[in-house]
Amino acid sequence: MTITVALGGDTMLGRGVAEQIAAFGPYGLFADDVRQIFRSADLSLVNLECCVSARGEPWRAPDKPFHFRAPPQAADTLADLGIDCVTLANNHALDYGPEALTDTLDHLARAGVRVVGAGTDVWRAREPALFDTADGQVAVLGVTDHPNDFAAGEDRPGVAYADLRHEVPAWLTVRIRNLSAGGARVLVLAHWGPNMTIDPPRYVRAAARVLVDAGATLVAGHSAHVFHGVSGRVLYDLGDLIDDYAVDPALRNDLGLLFLATLAGRGFVRLTAVPLALESARTRLATGTDRAWIRDRFTTACATFGTTVTDEDGRLVVAHPAPGT
Repeated sequence: MTITVALGGDTMLGRGVAEQIAAFGPYGLFADDVRQIFRSADLSLVNLECCVSARGEPWRAPDKPFHFRAPPQAADTLADLGIDCVTLANNHALDYGPEALTDTLDHLARAGVRVVGAGTDVWRAREPALFDTADGQVAVLGVTDHPNDFAAGEDRPGVAYADLRHEVPAWLTVRIRNLSAGGARVLVLAHWGPNMTIDPPRYVRAAARVLVDAGATLVAGHSAHVFHGVSGRVLYDLGDLIDDYAVDPALRNDLGLLFLATLAGRGFVRLTAVPLALESARTRLATGTDRAWIRDRFTTACATFGTTVTDEDGRLVVAHPAPGT
């Protein structure tokens, strides 16, 4: 028996996307065929790159230029898309402070969307979300390597922070080992590395290897806003799912991928990537030259890791992921 996990990257529902939600309601940001893919999966996960609240003040930090906040109705956008769980372990969960983070947790809970990677204290931020599926239990964990001032504390709301540049902390590897030993498939959603890069930095590759060795079934990264290649159990960067960002004409951050991982037993046997086109505040399936660009870029990125990609009726398939990281 197999199950399918849909994985979307950075999902930014603030700023211009928030204006769309306020003007036209929480629905229609995703084309019906994109929505159908998420809703057809057994489990759908994204990185929510904003808070969901009508309250709070911008986080004051000298090196923080962007603050993303979505209105409360954005929780319904995610529920309608079919998202089961989001990670908030990223550099925007506290953009409007702990008050808005608390609101985010409440609004998502109301909409039936689970959360990992952030919480009202460090213990809740590090807690996995457990899902019982037709093929056994799946555990989802969220972690971010930036920024350190967002880190949750014993009595402070925040994110599950880990300084991955130096080492993967014991709390994370021990949690993965324990969940895996208990029979769960463990999915780690990691917000790591710098923006606008086409390959993962060395420390990200090293951290990925540690997570896989600890027992992670799948590691899915994000942060670069550009999709990266796949190596073994590691999807180094999922790219973006929706936003209003300026487009780099060379990196083409307006073109992305929606990943479908087919899990069986203790691992995954098939990975499919669906090409996406990101218009401002709306996402649809990519076609024509856009789809061809995505295919060529993903094939090249995967080849760096010895991973072969085939084009099957418009979807990009890694049938037998390469074993390394």
